[in-house]
Amino acid sequence: MRVALFLSAAVLIFLVLNTLFAALNTLQRLKIVEAERDQWQRPSEVLRALDLQPGNVAADLGCGAGYFALKLSSSVGPRGSVLAVDIRTLSLLFVWIRAFQGGAHNVHVIAGDQDNPRLPAGAVDAVLIANAYHEFHDPERMLEFTFRALRPGGRLVIVDRQAEPGGEGHNAPMSATVEVIRRKGFDIAGQNGDFIDRPGDAWWLVIARKP
Repeated sequence: MRVALFLSAAVLIFLVLNTLFAALNTLQRLKIVEAERDQWQRPSEVLRALDLQPGNVAADLGCGAGYFALKLSSSVGPRGSVLAVDIRTLSLLFVWIRAFQGGAHNVHVIAGDQDNPRLPAGAVDAVLIANAYHEFHDPERMLEFTFRALRPGGRLVIVDRQAEPGGEGHNAPMSATVEVIRRKGFDIAGQNGDFIDRPGDAWWLVIARKP
């Protein structure tokens, strides 16, 4: 019995240490990947499009591991809030860890549903959807919830990859997206079909506003 308990404890300790090592390794890789992403993603222009002010509430839909959510934290300041939304628990865990490490106490994670970001109604000043719109199961429903969450005058910024000629899925044509945004009650404040133009990796940007 004692041998069995010892072996069980040893295995448990090994698994915990292995998980911690893997998490630390992932965090280190994220720093490298995001440093490279800073060179081409044009994050400062994306943040400028959101027109954030200190004290604002900003939401990052499809936040992933927190690339933009952590940048939004600085933009809204300590009196503001960032709502980092994703349907993947592991991604939200990394956002929480990174926010804690960086002292970004205004970042709050939200476990959204496939068709509902679970944002508070009428409480958000700006919503960012970066490289996630094409992943939505039902984009129109997500935009309905986004519209409901925004305050009057609130901004929606979507950044996504251009549709590849003859490509299937995993992209969202800007023109079709603009039509849906308008249909859901937003005003279009700006659009750029060549926001990021890299060989084989072109992106567009759309800025919308809730009347």
